[in-house]
This record gives sequence, C-alpha cells and structure tokens, in this order.
Amino acid sequence: MFTRRKFLQTTAAGGAVLATSGLAAPAIAQTAAVKLGYVSPQTGPLAGFGEADKFVIDSFLATTKKMGLNYEVIVKDSQSNPNRAAEVAKELIVDDEINLMLVSSTPETTNPVSTTCEAEQIPCLSTVAPWQPWFIGQQGNPGDPASWKPFNYAYHFFWGLEDIIAVFTGMWGQIETNKKVGGLFPNDGDGNAWGDKVVGFPPVLEKLGYDLTDTGRYQNLTDDFSAQINAFKQAETEILTGVMIPPDLTTFWNQAKQQGLKPKIASIGKALLFPQTVEALGDAGHNLSTEVWWTPSHPFKSSLTGETAADVAAAFTTATGRPWTQPIGFAHALFELAVDVMKRAEDVTDGDAVAKAIGETKLDTLVGPIAWNNANLPPFAQKNVAKTPLVGGQWRLKSGGGYDLVVVENGQATNIPLGGKMEALS
Repeated sequence: MFTRRKFLQTTAAGGAVLATSGLAAPAIAQTAAVKLGYVSPQTGPLAGFGEADKFVIDSFLATTKKMGLNYEVIVKDSQSNPNRAAEVAKELIVDDEINLMLVSSTPETTNPVSTTCEAEQIPCLSTVAPWQPWFIGQQGNPGDPASWKPFNYAYHFFWGLEDIIAVFTGMWGQIETNKKVGGLFPNDGDGNAWGDKVVGFPPVLEKLGYDLTDTGRYQNLTDDFSAQINAFKQAETEILTGVMIPPDLTTFWNQAKQQGLKPKIASIGKALLFPQTVEALGDAGHNLSTEVWWTPSHPFKSSLTGETAADVAAAFTTATGRPWTQPIGFAHALFELAVDVMKRAEDVTDGDAVAKAIGETKLDTLVGPIAWNNANLPPFAQKNVAKTPLVGGQWRLKSGGGYDLVVVENGQATNIPLGGKMEALS
C-alpha cells in the first residue's frame, strides 16, 4: 500500500510548488515519494523559458500516478538571477532533502544550480544551455583548459556552440551576402562563451571567410544600442548574429529599424526562441532566424507516454491556449530521464548510486536519444555532456496573424524535416 498526497501550490514570488502523486520508485518499493527538485526561470527577463513548466509537471505527475510511481516535484523559481538560482538549489538540497535535482534554461540558472549540486554531492540533470558555457563556466579557471575537470554529480544534455555555428552558417550560405557579420554578445554566461576567441564564434567564422564586427560585451537590459548599430552600419554588415535576452532583442531590433540598419539576415539565439518575442515586433519579425532544438515535427517520442512531439505540442496548446514553445520538449525529457535513472539506480537515496545511473543512461526521449560518455565530444566533456540535435528556422508571418517557425536548415540533423528554404529579410 502506498500513500497519496494532495497537490499543493504557493503563489508567492519565488515560492515553491509542491506536487506529489501516488506510488513508489520502480527500483525500490517504498511508501516515501522520490523527491525531485526543479529549478527554472519562471519570472524575470528569461521567463519565456519557464512558460511550459506547469504543463509539463502536471502531465508528469498524472502519468507517473497512472504508472504506479510515487514522485514529488518541488519547484523553485530562479527569477532569472544566478544568485537566486544558487540559493534555491541549496534550499532544495538542505531543507527539502531532494533525491535528484533537475534544472533548465540558460547558464544563469543551470550553472549555479549544477555547481551547488556538485559541491553538495547531489546528482543533477541539467539542460537548455549550450554545453560549453555550462561546462567551462563552472570551472575554477575558465581560461585555463588544462585545469578543466569532469564532474561527479552534474550531468548535462543539449547541443554545443559548434552545432549552432554550423546551423547559422548553413542558413547564411543559402543567401548571397558580403559575409560581413555583426555580433551581439552580452556580458553573461552565453555571451561570453559565444564571443570567446577560442571556443566561440570568432575563430570559426574567420576560418569560414566571414568578417566579424564584435563591439564588445554589453550589459543585459541595455536601453540604447546606437553604438552597436552605428558600428554595424559602418562595417556594411549584412548578417547579424548573437545571443540576446528577449527584452534586449526587442529594443535592439526596433532601434535598428529606426536607425536604418538593413541586414539581409538576422540569426539571433535565445530571444527568438519564443513566439511572444517575435509577435511583440509586429510585422518586423518576419524572416528573423534562430536555432531550433525542438518542434512538433521532430521525429521523436516520449519514453514515458509514447506521445509524439506533435502530440505533446498539441496538448500544450489545448491546455494553455498558447502556441507550442521549444522548452516543452526539454522540460519533458528531464522528467523522462528522472524516471529512467531512478528505475535503474540501486538506491534512490544514495547520491553516488543515482549519479552512476545517470552516467549509464541510454534513453530515447522526446528530444532524441540521450547517452553520456559520447566520443563525439572533447575528452574533458565526454563524461558529463550528452548531445542533442539542432536545426535552424525562420519565423514567417501567417496570413491570419501570428507566426510559424519554419525549419530551413537541417544539415546537422537530416532526420528532422525541412519546412522551407531560407529567405532574406525584406
């Protein structure tokens, strides 16, 4: 006989959402629930990443209850703040005594949570941050590759900068340009990695014959991009790229239009992932391009429910009235992995046993196959990083209003179908 618990929710800012359902972990029959901590940015400038969290967690709890599994999910909002992310991670570990940490969405949340887990010897599954800023950003001396060490408890799955550079340049190669690129890299985990002269965009673009104008690191929530716009105009830039938070993309793009910057291509990471960001630009969002890590057309199924990507996306829209959004797939996959890991762990209360089970994972998920110890990575990252596929897409205005995200580049993942060809900005 197993206990059942009620679903509890607090609405205070930064508060926790506790959710529990019916029965025991697969590996060990027990009345106590397996405790999962979950941290993501649900408020602040990165809140778009957390839009699907409630839908995913509600679905997870309903599914595991039907499966006869007993899970408790304790949710914390990082508030898009690294210090807050570290603080709530410590709360989950010390106060809530979780068995496994799940964390999602940009280095500002994934890194402090993963670092806290590593220090506290709590197993952690992380996603939705390119693997370089996640791995390198946690090292004691990020500038010294010889000092980089694998982690014992922190594991990550996502794509890397090498993938997004290949995707972006694959899109750019479909349009005739002068190959002059303007880079917009903020002073944060993503921006510092993307703009890095060793592991980021600059050395690869140079090898491919692109001329990059990098105006330096700007602060997030900047209200004036005139200096960058003027530099790009002087350099006769026809391609824009970078990794911006949604409010900054809106500010920059509106100012660029006002000041006469007219690139042929704008491929911006992070901000352009979300339909609401593009919709806020009105018609000016047409043919902006971005990385695409999950869509309803991705040919993968959930290991928990058997649902296709299209099924899950449609269920989200039915439940919320909102268009599907890319983080749905990866949030879902985090919970798929949690169940698979706890099923195989010899003791779900032993952090070392759970970490060992993570490292031995081989699972087909809603975002594709996930396995660590992959030889398709530098040796220092093989233990802790698992790669997922990446393609490129453009936002296209629909005749009835709103936008569709159309996949236009799949050279890195040909099993993900194309929806069209790259088009120049008007």
